[in-house]
This record gives sequence, structure tokens and C-alpha cells, in this order.
Amino acid sequence: MKRKILSLSVALFATGSLLAAPTDDVQTAIKKLTDSGSFSWSSTTTNLGGGGGGGGGGRGGRGGGPAAGKLGKDGFALVTRAGFQGGTMETFMKGDKSVSKNQDGEWQTPEERMAAFGGGGGGAPGGGRGGFMRNLNRLPTAEATELLTGVKELKLADGVYSGDLTTEAATARLNPFGGRGGPPGGEAPPAPTGVKGSVKFWVQDGLLAKYEINVQGKTTNFQGDSMDVNRTTTVAITDVGTTKVEVPEEAKKKLM
Repeated sequence: MKRKILSLSVALFATGSLLAAPTDDVQTAIKKLTDSGSFSWSSTTTNLGGGGGGGGGGRGGRGGGPAAGKLGKDGFALVTRAGFQGGTMETFMKGDKSVSKNQDGEWQTPEERMAAFGGGGGGAPGGGRGGFMRNLNRLPTAEATELLTGVKELKLADGVYSGDLTTEAATARLNPFGGRGGPPGGEAPPAPTGVKGSVKFWVQDGLLAKYEINVQGKTTNFQGDSMDVNRTTTVAITDVGTTKVEVPEEAKKKLM
């Protein structure tokens, strides 16, 4: 009898381990990438729905154009992307602080940029345009961790970890402000409808090497126009452990 109980316990433990393994594998891969201290990444976005690309705002599943980033072992990161009004925007980050160069060549925090435009700093952390910019330039390790918590069930097949996102997680990625507050000086548009999403993770040599997010739904912009969104963002990670970031002194002072 004791042998049967022991056998049953072993079987249940093995089953539980198998179910938890895909999530544990990706969590470990993200942690290993974080512990490496430095890496580079690139992000590309396609939108088959014909709307919501730039307005969706955000690297890693919230829309926006191509972006490239670097994280150095000293904790400073650089994100380069197409500017909202043409040209290229460079943003340096450290922790929860960031600075971007304006048209006059001055380094400004998100709050300073909004104050210059007369929009204020966006209030609480994560809200308004200041929060929008912080969400836009998050590190892949932070975003991948958030994505993992929003997966209903993660499965491993053909070397790819994949799963559907919860409706809440997918909705947050369709929101122009990432589910973290509305626009300054106005009400947020209606919540997206028909929302669904999925995510895929690739692990190489025990490290997170790539992830891809697809979100779909119908959104309404601030002008009241309805848009069908079918957006896929792919983030690829390279140069792990060897990436270096050089920060201009003026920008560094505002990040310390």
C-alpha cells in the first residue's frame, strides 16, 4: 500500500513539474539574460490591420516603428528609434530615469519635454505622456517578464515556447498608453473590443534570445475613428555580455 502511495506521489510530482517546466524555463532564461549585465536588441513591428501602428505607441507589442537598444554593465541603456516628427530619437536610461535629446540638442527628461510642450509631467509615475515614454523604452527583460505573467498557459513545441495572452494582458498592449493612464488633458478613448493576443519566446544557450507578441482587436483613436489592429512585434537579442554604452556627460548628470 505504501509503495502504491509513493508511486502515485512521484507520478503527481512529475506531472506538476512538466506543467511548470515551460514557464520556469523562460523565467530562468530571462534571469540569465538579466544577470549577464549587458546586451543589445532590435525591435520590428508589422501591422496587418492597417491601423494603430504608430498610435499604439510602444516597443515590444505596443506598436511604434523599428527600434534598437543597448544595455551596458554599468546600468546605462540607449534606445534609438524613429522620432514622432521624423528623424531619429535617442533615449538614455538608467533605472526608472530617462532623457532624450530635443530639437535644440538638449537632453530632457520626459517631464521636461512635456512641460516644454505645455502638457505637464503626466502626474503619477506611469501616467500621461511621461509614463508613455517610459513604457515605450522599457528593457526587453522587463517586458518579457510582464508578458510571461500575462500568458494563460505556456507550451513548448519545436523549440518555441508559446501561449495565448489573457484578455487583460492583450488589452493593455492595445491601449495607446499601455494600460497605465490616459492622455494629458483629456479622456482616454473607449476600451478596445474583440481583443486577443499571443506570445512566443525563443531560448538559446539558456538565455532569452527572442520574443514575439501578436495582438488583435478593434480600437478607437482620440478622434473617434475605429481601427482594426493585427500587430506583431519581434524583439531579437544579441551581443550578450559584450555590449557597451557611452553616455554623454550632460545626459549622465540627469540620470544620476
